[in-house]
Amino acid sequence: MDYQTFPPRPELSSLIKCYWTLESPEEEIPRQQTIVPDGCMEMIFHYGDLYKQYMEYGQAVVQPRSCVFGQLTKPLVIEPTGTTGIFSVRFHFEGFIPFASIPIKEMDDKAISLEKLFGEEGIALEKNILESETTAEKINLVEEFLLKKLDATAIDRVLQSTIDTILTANGKISINELSQLTNINRRQLERKFSSAVGLSPKQLSKTIRLQSTLKLLLSKEFANLTALAHESEFYDQAHFIKDFKEFTGLTPKEFYGENLKMSYLFYGTE
Repeated sequence: MDYQTFPPRPELSSLIKCYWTLESPEEEIPRQQTIVPDGCMEMIFHYGDLYKQYMEYGQAVVQPRSCVFGQLTKPLVIEPTGTTGIFSVRFHFEGFIPFASIPIKEMDDKAISLEKLFGEEGIALEKNILESETTAEKINLVEEFLLKKLDATAIDRVLQSTIDTILTANGKISINELSQLTNINRRQLERKFSSAVGLSPKQLSKTIRLQSTLKLLLSKEFANLTALAHESEFYDQAHFIKDFKEFTGLTPKEFYGENLKMSYLFYGTE
């Protein structure tokens, strides 16, 4: 598996976290991969073969050739159908809102095609990205497209500052504390997050906290899971296991044993 990341140009760096590519040969027996929520929406282009996405009750659908994936509120199970070739734009937590053509909340756990989001312009972008030969060309094409689509009035500086506060606290902060710090009442804060991020402040805080825990787990710095739960400031190990399983679909012990490649690439190296 060859996974690489690339930075955005400065004028988009407050909205885009990075671009990434993933290439991998076809597997004789395709293996399912679990993607865990990280609070970031993605604009994905498959220049290789497509991926299957497993829905509830085990049924599978094939993802669009290009799409924007909304916020994950639960683990996503995917499986390659052949050779992997992916180019993706990873947005910051609230980074997609200035480009959105449909409500962010309606995109949760869904792969929305670029055609549905942007019409003929989305179709043209997909065609140009898939025909480009280098990652640099792909980045330039998508940046020019996004700069044309950018609605600066949708950027909420107070929201960005609130998210920075959650990040600084590694998600270990209550909604009441956030409300007091920002001088915004709880209900208004909930609405802001739902419309711009697609998650509630509590969901985003939990995601950030568990991402931090996941990175510690992947770094293999802890002798046992009790020490990891303590470092992550969970009330007790039972609470830690419950939240971790909701987040990844596995217990910490199962996750560590599985050594999920995709999760290591995306979360263990950043």
